[in-house]
Amino acid sequence: MSTGSVSPRRADTRRNHERILTAAAESLTRCGALSFNAIAKQAGVGVGTVYRHFPTPEELILAVYRREVRHLVEVVPSLLERHPPEQAFRVWTSDHLAHYMMTKRGLAKALSAATASCGELPASAHEAMVGAVATLLEANVEAGTVRADLDPETVLRGLGGLLFLDPGGDWQNQTANLADLLWRGMRTQD
Repeated sequence: MSTGSVSPRRADTRRNHERILTAAAESLTRCGALSFNAIAKQAGVGVGTVYRHFPTPEELILAVYRREVRHLVEVVPSLLERHPPEQAFRVWTSDHLAHYMMTKRGLAKALSAATASCGELPASAHEAMVGAVATLLEANVEAGTVRADLDPETVLRGLGGLLFLDPGGDWQNQTANLADLLWRGMRTQD
């Protein structure tokens, strides 16, 4: 085996891990519950493989949560490449953050139960979200669209208002209204 190559077993393990997380995320989105047997079937692996990767439902739920947060954070640089900073902030807020919050209600309930038995949410996930907001704010400060004194933590708390939107209602329009309200408070004074 040459330097830098990945053994087929490790690559297969990573693929199985990702397929399990994908199946679990879909299950939590669809019904808010986890069945290791159903997840194994959907992921195309044995139930023993699911248990080897995630010995408890709580560990699987937390892993799904970390994965979803990672996706929210990792999309920020590409949004800033494709859009002006203000639009990148709005697209991230509406198309990614709000969409995640509206479609992952089952994950939120499962996460609440998992953290009740395991303790608090991983601090790294919160820090990553604050970092994503900080990146968006920095780009907007450089563009002159928002004030330089904004605290990313405070902006993230403001975006927490998205949690109160009704997934069965007109959450897209309500998200735009919330983003507009936040934007007016963040923008530079003309």
